[in-house]
Amino acid sequence: MKKTSLYIAALIYTSLIISSCAAKRGVTAGSERITDGKLWASFWHQRAAEYKALCFQAYNIAKLRLDESLKNNTSRQLALITDIDETVLDNSPNTVSQALKGKDYEPESWFQWTSKAACDTIPGAAAFLKYAASKGVSVFYITNREERERPATLENLKKYELPFADDAHLLLKQTSSGKEPRRLEVLKNNEVIMLIGDNLTDFSSLFDKQPEVKRSDITRLQSSEFGKRFIVLPNAVYGDWESSLYKYDYKLDAKQKEELILKVLRGE
Repeated sequence: MKKTSLYIAALIYTSLIISSCAAKRGVTAGSERITDGKLWASFWHQRAAEYKALCFQAYNIAKLRLDESLKNNTSRQLALITDIDETVLDNSPNTVSQALKGKDYEPESWFQWTSKAACDTIPGAAAFLKYAASKGVSVFYITNREERERPATLENLKKYELPFADDAHLLLKQTSSGKEPRRLEVLKNNEVIMLIGDNLTDFSSLFDKQPEVKRSDITRLQSSEFGKRFIVLPNAVYGDWESSLYKYDYKLDAKQKEELILKVLRGE
């Protein structure tokens, strides 16, 4: 009986310590799985060789498609359009810091992070973009970073000597997060041979603000474009795959998000 009592006491003590640690980093019972989910996803992004392999695979395919496009005769300037975050630059350190505080994405925390110009590059991105530029292909960066992030974003791109890191080729969010108007602007004077991104809205307005089920339906209809004109990078941390589940309601708290996730997950 004495050993059993000691064992139970130890379990209670351990539980209290864990709860205390969670409270100190701002994690509540309702939000713990959400924030820990972001940590787990970031853990995969930062440490898994499989994640790196998928990135290299995407950029290897992009190089093959680019070489194929160069064989076609055209009088127009060839160009490619790429997203930045989780496509060219890695923001996982910010995600980790936020999750350890029991928080998700916050605009000001994000701005403080991007202002440091401290992002590393996504595996394969720098080599591919430099290769494209060496073949005479222009690179346009279409991102939903805000105008106030322009100086630091350019600084971060230039840190790795990425091509076309200038104001003319960096198209930031202005009045809308939809990227189609900016893509059309690039198309006026260029033949866009490829689009690269980690979110389906990086490729077509067909995906903008669509419900979860419709996103899947459109993906099936557009299946022939993936690995051809659309090059997708893996991102398990965030994206419209998550927002669509929440019906793009960005005011939901962690507990509300968790309830929606638990409703759709399938177990045995």
